[in-house]
Amino acid sequence: MTSSFRQIILLAGKELKLEWRQKYALYGILLYVISTIFVIYIAVHTPESHVWNALFWIVQLFITVNTVARSFLQEGQGRMLYFYSLAGPREFIIAKLIYNVILMCILSIISLILYAVLLGNPVINGLFYAGMVCLGGMSLALIFTMLSAIAARAGQNAALMAIMGFPLVIPVLLLLVNVTKTAFIDVYQPGLGRMILMLTGLDILVIALSLVLFPFLWKS
Repeated sequence: MTSSFRQIILLAGKELKLEWRQKYALYGILLYVISTIFVIYIAVHTPESHVWNALFWIVQLFITVNTVARSFLQEGQGRMLYFYSLAGPREFIIAKLIYNVILMCILSIISLILYAVLLGNPVINGLFYAGMVCLGGMSLALIFTMLSAIAARAGQNAALMAIMGFPLVIPVLLLLVNVTKTAFIDVYQPGLGRMILMLTGLDILVIALSLVLFPFLWKS
């Protein structure tokens, strides 16, 4: 096991331990998920499939903002100096990305189950939809992890993350809505594979930008 890989594993394990110690934060996120979906259920009961799909991704967006925003904003200056002496910048950001992707995939599946139980399940191809939910959760987690790092280095300004995130998230959400709406019909939609490849390419681009830009944030 190389030194870099060992550092990534240790840093990701550190994130898990901190999350477990601060279980109130995780419970707060779960409560937020349940309450948001319940409010939608009270408002619309059983919506049409296209409304069902659009509302689900709006819920996912707010879940990501409330979950991943804490990634760097909760790290104090003293703790960052401590990490600076232990690991390199690329190992640190990779560990953050891995942890947030796993966390968002779990929360996305939980929210999908709750959403289907309360608002009905019009999805025909459930396995495809679940897979796209995980891919979408990963895409949103990658974007907001990097935005959280930038906002944290800009004086812990969470508003900056929301401002920068808007033009980046809109194309991803449009892709996700267009891709997942095919799970509600039996007919194959041309261009589906191209849209999935485009979404995957955006994820790879965000990862590459994180690896290039974060070392400059690390030194600032």
